[in-house]
Amino acid sequence: MAQGMSSDVAAAQEELIEEFRFFDNWMDRYQYLIDLGRRLPEFPEADRIDSNKIRGCQSQVWFVASERDGRLEFRAISDAAIVSGLIAMLLRIYSGKRPQDILDTAPDFVTALQLEAHLSPTRSNGLASMLKAIRNFAAEALQAA
Repeated sequence: MAQGMSSDVAAAQEELIEEFRFFDNWMDRYQYLIDLGRRLPEFPEADRIDSNKIRGCQSQVWFVASERDGRLEFRAISDAAIVSGLIAMLLRIYSGKRPQDILDTAPDFVTALQLEAHLSPTRSNGLASMLKAIRNFAAEALQAA
């Protein structure tokens, strides 16, 4: 994506980065992540099936994508509090966005928020796996189109 061009995805990332700037330390950021995770919408038992699980996450993560009007809608949940918070971040950034925007916009928020430095290696891997899944859903949606 060319400099100066902005997408819905980039704008959502920017908003999230701004929110995290309110917190001086990582204890507060973790608490905020956990709070975000607690506010995830209800995830139906029927969708908690093996085929919806994301591989590469130490905790259990169920992830479902659907398409509506050329935009991808994501729903997800985890059995771990911090991972649920990461999911909430990802849904805010990517759900309701166009597949092309998702593929064209680098996940800059990961570096901007220093997530790799503050997440355990297993959570970092889980985040990477979820990001990869989102990109795969977007690529599949484009191919199908």
